[in-house]
Amino acid sequence: MESQLLTKTLAQIVNENHQAASVFEKYGLDFCCKGKRSLEKACTEKNLLQEIVLQELVNLSQQQTKEFIDFNNLSLKELTGYIISTHHAYVKQQGPPIVAYLQKVAAKHGERHNELYRIFENFASLKEELENHMHKEEQILFPRIIELENADELFCDRITLNYLQAPVSVMEHEHEHAGKLLEEIHRYSSNYTPPADACTTYRLGFAALRAFESDLHQHIHLENNILFPKAIKLFLDSREASLN
Repeated sequence: MESQLLTKTLAQIVNENHQAASVFEKYGLDFCCKGKRSLEKACTEKNLLQEIVLQELVNLSQQQTKEFIDFNNLSLKELTGYIISTHHAYVKQQGPPIVAYLQKVAAKHGERHNELYRIFENFASLKEELENHMHKEEQILFPRIIELENADELFCDRITLNYLQAPVSVMEHEHEHAGKLLEEIHRYSSNYTPPADACTTYRLGFAALRAFESDLHQHIHLENNILFPKAIKLFLDSREASLN
């Protein structure tokens, strides 16, 4: 089992057990934007001992609970609905208070900790970009995906792959940029580690950032590695069926 895990991609492992995301988060392994790397390659790049990561993944698989959601078997409508109600809602609910925390902390502690200005600026940019990004998904891409799932073969004859691929490419590019902003926040905050003189709001802000990063990684993973590939495959399969 362990040797098989090493050759699987990070995305495949999380697809099979979403709880594996917590292990990857712990060791800084990007399973969303860089989810196509094998576990072996990802560990090598991070100079991690494969045996330690493998053991934690094996332990997780043995402790799987009934709460596991098999995202691969959800319909496209169900999956887009889950993403909107879970991850889009999270960004909309948590983004504003985190901005407020960071703004307050930067104003109070920024002179001693200059990195707080950069953290605030990056997160404010990230929040704004994500809000625009989610609006485009909810108004354009997701309706097209659901339309495709409900359409007959004639519909696929009337459209081209670009009908899906164009907005998907834009979303993936925006995911990558969001990931880079998070990486900078991660670095400036020293892995969300508050300094010894941090006040309660300071610590609360960093804890909220850590949780936000974890949710966004899962959010991007569901889209990049499950939703988008399934939608593209459905189109190609429908097009092929209409030609036969």
